[in-house]
This record gives sequence, C-alpha cells and structure tokens, in this order.
Amino acid sequence: MKRLLLTLCLSVFGVASLLAGNYPQRSDVLWVTVPDHADWIYRTGEKASVEVQFYRYGIPQDGITVHYELGGDLMPADASGSVVLKHGRATIPVGTMKQPGFRDCRLSATVDGTTHRHHIKVGFSPERIEPYTQLPSDFKAFWDTNKAEAARFSLTYTKTLAPEYCTDRIDCYLVKLLLNKQGQAIYGYLFYPKNAEPGSCPVVLCPPGAGIKTIKEPLRHKYYAESGMIRFEIEIHGLNPTLPAETFKEISNAFNGRENGYLTNGLENRDNYYMKRVYLACVRAIDLLTSLPEWDGRNVIVQGGSQGGALSIITAGLDSRVTACVANHPALSDMAGYKAGRAGGYPHFFRTAGMDTPEKLRTMAYYDVVNFARFVTADTYLTWGFNDDTCPPTTSYAVYNTLACPKEALITPINEHWTSEATEFGHLEWIQRHLK
Repeated sequence: MKRLLLTLCLSVFGVASLLAGNYPQRSDVLWVTVPDHADWIYRTGEKASVEVQFYRYGIPQDGITVHYELGGDLMPADASGSVVLKHGRATIPVGTMKQPGFRDCRLSATVDGTTHRHHIKVGFSPERIEPYTQLPSDFKAFWDTNKAEAARFSLTYTKTLAPEYCTDRIDCYLVKLLLNKQGQAIYGYLFYPKNAEPGSCPVVLCPPGAGIKTIKEPLRHKYYAESGMIRFEIEIHGLNPTLPAETFKEISNAFNGRENGYLTNGLENRDNYYMKRVYLACVRAIDLLTSLPEWDGRNVIVQGGSQGGALSIITAGLDSRVTACVANHPALSDMAGYKAGRAGGYPHFFRTAGMDTPEKLRTMAYYDVVNFARFVTADTYLTWGFNDDTCPPTTSYAVYNTLACPKEALITPINEHWTSEATEFGHLEWIQRHLK
C-alpha cells in the first residue's frame, strides 16, 4: 500500500510562515498540541501522551490551568483532570486503547473570564479498523435493478451558456439533467476548456457537500478546465443554483431540520429513501459526461469532499466506467458504527431519537459508503484529518481499509472538517498522474 503521510505539528514560530494571518482566525490565543509520536499513531496497548502549549499574543502563559477530558472518538469522556502550565507547557497522559480506534483529548483554559477550547485525537492501530456495517446479501442485485430501471429513461438535459462563469480560458454552461418521467432533475455547472477538441478531454464529476444550498463559488476549481478537463459541478435536489441564496435558506429551514431532513427522508424503507434518487443521479451524470463528443473516451473521474466524497466513492462503486476516484473525509460512512460503541459516520443518525430501528438500520446498509467501497476498482485517493468531528477519522479509516482497489492516502492529522487549497489542488495533480 502506497501511503502519503503529512503531519502538521505547528510550532509557535512557524505559524507566521504557514498562515496568511499571524494566528489562526486572527485569534489572540494559540494552542499547540504535540503527541509524543510524530505521526499521531500508536499501537493498541501503547500509552500516548500529548504536550500542550498555550500562548496569548505569542507569549507562553505561565500558571494557567488547563482542564482536559479524555474519551473515544465522538464518545463521552471516560477520564478527566487538569494540569498547570509551566513556561506555557504541560504534558497530559492520554492513555491507550485495547481495540483499534481514536482517543480524543478535549482541552479548555480560562483567561480573563473567557474560556478557550481545543482538542486533539490520536490513533491506535487505525489500519486495523474494520466497519461495523455488513454487506447485505442482495446489495449488488438491488443496485443493478435500480440502475437498469433508471437507464430506461432516455438521457434528457438542457444546456445553457452561463457567461458569468466563462473566462478567456474556459466556457461554462448551466445544465438541467432530467432523471425520470416525474420531472425530477438535478442541476450543475459544466466547465469546458475553451475550444475543446472532440475526443480530447477527461471528464470529472464533482458532487456537493451536505445541505440544501446553491453551488458555491463555481469558479473555485476552474483549474480543472484550464488544465484540459471537463468538470461537472452538481447539486442534488433539483433546485436551480441561480435562485437567490435567501430562497435556498428558506427551503433548507423548511425541509432540512434534524428530524425531517433529506438524509432521514424515507430511511425506514430502502426503496423509498431520498438518497436512492441521488445515487442514481450521479450515475446519470456519468451518462451525460460520457455522451459529450469532447470526452476522451477513457478517463472518468469523480471527486468531492464530505457528502461529495461519499457520493464520489458511491459512484465509483456503482459505475465501472469510473477510472479514478478522489475523496476527502467521506460522509455516510459506517453510519451504524455507534452500535459498536464507537464513532459512526455523518449524519450521525443515532443522535436523533427514533433512528435506531431494525428497518432504518437495514436501509443504512444499502446506502453506506463502506459497502460501495467493496466494489470500487478505480484508482482511489483519500485524504482525511484526525481532529474531524463531522466525518470522524474512525469512519474514514473504515472506508480506506475496506477498499481493495489501487489506493493512496494523504493523512493530515491536524485537520478538522476542512482541506487546504494546496490539498485541493493536489487532487488535480494526483488525477493528472493517473490518467489512462
């Protein structure tokens, strides 16, 4: 297994060179947490400790009390204590784990009446994390049947020039892709290299992160089209992205609460679950991309983060035309993991009453990323951070360890639920190295 390991342990003196501002989010305080293993990874049974540093205005804070709680990834605390900083530093014993997983050290310090919080997770034999979610015996048959049914509806879409997103190097079109006779659809922005020749372009599908929202900053990844690729940035709810942001907010407020959100809609029945149409829409988006005369006839890439990372892996598992898959911190991964007494994947159904039922657990298995990961054959590149509480590292490892395809990982321990612009551009560079 080829593995790229990036560990970002910030020192107080390195911050100015690494960040645009002098401190993260222009804060007056800076936490620095340094595990005694540089890669933040330990063997099960091995004891871990973390040195904590706390600065205010760049000055080490002496005599400040730091309170800490220790617990499993997204699990309640099982230990707590406090340390007093000497020359701005102290060491906290994090302990160990008997089973593969992550342990979270949650910190707080109060200065002049204001409490500042931080946390750091370290892993114990995470390469041995296995998903709790099991593969249903008819999983493949279920999805093959639904793909065949969706394919009976002829490929139908409209394509309108979006001049506000055209440049001297790329053209952009707003696409509405119909999914069925009922008129359900998805929208997306389709970016082309300017004057693209027939048969010249790899195609890239980019599904969105979670939520009911417009396609934010469509030109953020314009470098895909500038480098010669066709990129399709989609939404999944059938809402025109040119609608005002306030309209999206009102729709989300009305239909996307914790108890009635789209990710819970129909969860008690695998045939009626909201995300069935979304998963199949991603396959239809591949149908559209591979129908374009400019497609090079070989390369089909999926790329996204969070829910978009989940949908990228899912599409790669559903569609053998996909040749490369790039995903960061995928959501919808080992969602029932809480049944094993550890972190489960976003959207963390088990935090909402009424979700832990046999019917809903059964449906989850048909829609869980780990089960699609079993069928991915495309070259795959995953990246995730340890400090992520939205898509926790436990579930990212559960997915990565399940993949049997050619795979690589970029692990950035310090990251929470974000990726840097350098990491995002690195996705393109990885794709370019894996073109067929």
